[in-house]
Amino acid sequence: MKTELEEIQPDENRSFSLMVNPNLSDFFFWHFHPEYELVFIDGANGNRHVGQHLSKFKGSDMVLIGSYIPHLNFDYGVKTRYEKMVVHLRSDFLKQDVDGMPELQGIKNLLIQSQHGIAFGEATKKEIGPRLKMLPKLSHFKKFLEILDILCYLQQAKDKILLHTQPVKNQFTRKDQDRLKHIYTFVDQHFREKIDITEVAEMSHLSNAAFCRYFKKMTKLTFTAFVNHYRIDKAKKMLLQDKNVTEACFDCGFESLSYFNRTFKKVTGKNPTTFKKEHLR
Repeated sequence: MKTELEEIQPDENRSFSLMVNPNLSDFFFWHFHPEYELVFIDGANGNRHVGQHLSKFKGSDMVLIGSYIPHLNFDYGVKTRYEKMVVHLRSDFLKQDVDGMPELQGIKNLLIQSQHGIAFGEATKKEIGPRLKMLPKLSHFKKFLEILDILCYLQQAKDKILLHTQPVKNQFTRKDQDRLKHIYTFVDQHFREKIDITEVAEMSHLSNAAFCRYFKKMTKLTFTAFVNHYRIDKAKKMLLQDKNVTEACFDCGFESLSYFNRTFKKVTGKNPTTFKKEHLR
């Protein structure tokens, strides 16, 4: 789980990355990143919150999101079984090659259009959804060719809908992005310890009160809630690696088993033991 600025780090020799079934349904993950994002979720009813656009989807959803557009994870609050595939394209995807290759101009136009946020209808989901699910099984080069073909199909799709009438501009300054990245790195390095909010505020060159207001504005969460969510996400992974509840509790920075149990249930809707049994089964 990451804070407002999500860092996606594909290999240096790759222009895209895949995320298969990232399970974020228990976490309100309002985030942005420089990469373009094509997301497909199947078998779920949920919320589509992209930029200023807010609507609900039923059964499935497919959306292409432009660079730096804030959005909510599409599986937030989903309690049913579902499949989710996310393709991230680097912010410079094809930019150096398109001008000399007319065949790629349509894809360039699609990526420009993605700054509005683009949702796709049933026909496109039926055609492209299964192809997205198959991507992990392909070799890297064939993945690349398939992604190009998928983008070409999406550019010509008749059932695409722009989610905003105007392109969504990046509302976060470089200073905000660097500050949030610094805060996230600090939490990632120290979540096993007691985190003093005064230290984080000083690190951010803000007073305690100003830091709390700033963090809530940027992430939609209080700092304490964010740290608890982050720790619970780490605890879930430990439980699924067959650690016991007590180990997960104290290894993730909780000082009390009872508080850990209450927080875990508040975040996931289940106590740690039930969560572990259900998922391992």
